[in-house]
Amino acid sequence: MDSDAYRNCCSLVKIPRPSYEQFWSSHFVDYIDKDLSYSKFFKKYLLPNHPCMFSRRFTEDWKCRKQWVSEEGKPNFQKLLQEFDETPVPVANCNAKEYNANPKQVMPFKEFIHYWKEYIKNGHSSPKGCLYLKDWHMARDYPEHNVYSTPVFFSSDWLNEYWDTLEVDDYRFVYMGPKGSWTPFHADVFRSYSWSANICGRKKWLLYPPGQEEFLRDTHGNLPYDVTSAELRDRSLFPRSEEACQPLEIIQEAGEIIFVPSGWHHQVYNLEDTISINHNWLNGCNVDIMWQFLQSELSSVQKEIDEWRNTMDSWHQHCQVIMKACSGINYAEFASFLNILAEHRMSVLNACSSGNSSDYPRHLSETLTTLGPYHAAFDLQRVAHIIECLLCNEDFKRLDHSTLTLQPETMLQQIRDTIQSTRGQHLLYQE
Repeated sequence: MDSDAYRNCCSLVKIPRPSYEQFWSSHFVDYIDKDLSYSKFFKKYLLPNHPCMFSRRFTEDWKCRKQWVSEEGKPNFQKLLQEFDETPVPVANCNAKEYNANPKQVMPFKEFIHYWKEYIKNGHSSPKGCLYLKDWHMARDYPEHNVYSTPVFFSSDWLNEYWDTLEVDDYRFVYMGPKGSWTPFHADVFRSYSWSANICGRKKWLLYPPGQEEFLRDTHGNLPYDVTSAELRDRSLFPRSEEACQPLEIIQEAGEIIFVPSGWHHQVYNLEDTISINHNWLNGCNVDIMWQFLQSELSSVQKEIDEWRNTMDSWHQHCQVIMKACSGINYAEFASFLNILAEHRMSVLNACSSGNSSDYPRHLSETLTTLGPYHAAFDLQRVAHIIECLLCNEDFKRLDHSTLTLQPETMLQQIRDTIQSTRGQHLLYQE
C-alpha cells in the first residue's frame, strides 16, 4: 500500500461502498490484463467491494498450469495420479441435494480420477451421478508442492493468517470437476472475499450484488438451492423474485482469476472438465461485513431458541455454542482472531520504528514486508474500530471475558499506544 492509499482511507470509520446499481443491468466486469499496482486494486475493487477478472498472464508461471494440464489443455490425469494417488479427497454429488448443498463423501484420489475418466468416456454421464472434488485442502496436505503462488492483490489475508498461526485449518482449496459439475447458490464463508483461478477448463459464474438475494427468498425466508430453477417464477413460493436484478453472468477461461467480493451470492458451473484453485479471505476492507454477518447469525440462533430464554441461566452462552457449531466461529473466537492479527501488525510497526525485523512472525515476514507499514497501520485502525464495536455490543458484554486470552480493552489500548508511539518515528508517517 502506498502513502496516498493510506491517507485516503486511514481516517475511515465506516468503509464507503458505492451503490451496486451499475451491476444490475450489466454483464461486464473489469478485465485486468496489464500491470496493476496493489494500491489501485485496493482502491478500485477491495474498498468498493466490486468484482473483476485477471487475465491468464497472472497465472502463466504457476507450476500447476504446466504440470496438471495436458498439451490439449485438459486435466493431465497421469501426472495428477503420480502426485496424489491414494490421497483421501472430499467429493460432492452434484445430482443430490442435502439441505441447500450437495452431500459429500471421502474417497481415494485415484478412485475419483477413475470415475472422471469413465464419466468422460460415457459422454459425461454416470449412474453414480455427477461427482465433484471440492474444498480439498491440497496446499495444507502438500505444503512442499508450491504449485501456485497467491497474487499480491489477495495477500492481505487475515482468515488464513489466523488459521496458519493456530496451525489448525485453512481456507485454501482445490476443485476438480467434470463438465456439468456445479456449485449451488451461496455466499462465501463469513461473507469473505474469494479468488478463484482456473488451472484448466472454463466456468460460468452467476453473481448477484449484495442485497439482491433478499428478493430471492421463499415464503419461509430461505434462499434457493438453484437460482436458475423455474420455481423462482412461482410467486406463491418466491413472492419477490421478479424484483431481483438479472445476475451478472461471467465466463471464466483457463488461466484467468476471478475476484468475488464480500456478500456477492453466486452459483457456478463447469462448462468443461475443469481444475481450479480457490481461496476464501478477508482483511481490513471487509472485516466490518464479517462482523455484521456474525451479528446476524447470532440473532438467528437467538430467535430459534427464544422460548427457552427465561428457563436457562446460561441461555446466552448456549447461543454462542450453537452459533459456533452452525457458523464455525462465535464472538469469543472472533475476539481472539482480532487479537492475533493486531499483535502481528504491532510487531510490524514496532520493527519499522526500531529497524529490527526479527520480531516479525516468521510465516508472515514476506507478506508483511511486501504489503508494507502503511498497510499494517490501516489494518490496526480497522481492528481497533471493530473492537470498539464489540465493546459496545450487548451480547459481547454478556460473555465470560475471563476466558479471553487478552481483554479487548487492553488490546485496544495497546493498538492506540503502538500507533501513537510509531507516528513520526518512521518514514511511514512522514509527508
